[in-house]
Amino acid sequence: MMQTTNQIALQNFVTVEELTNLEVMSLILRASEFKHGALPDKELTNGIYASNLFFENSTRTHKSFEMAENKLGMGVIHFDTSTSSIRKGESLYDTVLTLSAIGVDVVVIRHSAEAYYKELISSPTITASVINGGDGAGQHPSQCLLDLVTIYEEFHYFSGLKIAICGDLTHSRVAKSNMQMLQRLGATLYFSGPSEWYDESFNAYGTYVAIDDIVSEVDVMMLLRVQNERHENDDKSYSKEEYLQQFGLTVERERMMKDSAIIMHPAPVNRDVELADSLVECGRSRIVTQMTNGVFARMAILEAVLNGRNEQKNR
Repeated sequence: MMQTTNQIALQNFVTVEELTNLEVMSLILRASEFKHGALPDKELTNGIYASNLFFENSTRTHKSFEMAENKLGMGVIHFDTSTSSIRKGESLYDTVLTLSAIGVDVVVIRHSAEAYYKELISSPTITASVINGGDGAGQHPSQCLLDLVTIYEEFHYFSGLKIAICGDLTHSRVAKSNMQMLQRLGATLYFSGPSEWYDESFNAYGTYVAIDDIVSEVDVMMLLRVQNERHENDDKSYSKEEYLQQFGLTVERERMMKDSAIIMHPAPVNRDVELADSLVECGRSRIVTQMTNGVFARMAILEAVLNGRNEQKNR
């Protein structure tokens, strides 16, 4: 029988800021165990129901949570925002209150409002646990965990790694979650991209540089999607060609990277914008690996939340 790591217990999973380094490492190791064949505890998941509420478009996060729930043996209650009472004006709070009342144990939510989860997890009436699938331009903690799993799988450590996070920084919940956790785990961070998409609050976590000044030094080049849907009121815009040549990972820049360095991107990728089309599936790209690891990272998250619920029930 495969030896398993010490499993943690969480009431909710809404932001990486609330996790200790030990809890993060436990989740990383548990995700790796799932990837290498560890079996879930069916007694933990028997009779447990989850519902995925995605109010913003999603393929990877939504479907990998659904796959993780099925692999764990949970019941999945389908929820379609286009046909729900949200269309009648029902609030997010009342929607979750309803699902909780009918017996849903875990809700995974993506919503445009930052920190939407605070009202839900502070409610004395809502008993369902909340997992944050992304809140506006706030946090994306499950993406952060799968990115950590991917980096750890590659290097087996974090301390001393040089990691560049490049692109649409101010609009990226991925950047915010990753910079907090990677710095805490000992990585040296660099930020790059258009100056108008950079906020000085990032200075607390790393150094803002031009991509050409750092491309040959980093161990991880993490590109971010240009979020055009959040740029409606911007004065400045770039053509695909302009953005790639000024801020993206071109073939020429990729050739300057260290032999051991890897490329990451949370996807979906704007091909020939954040990085050249030919690099999306090149030898040093771990973009597909990130998608694969997303299922196992989310299995670890769900299990930790179910452990927390089980502990609370047995008190």
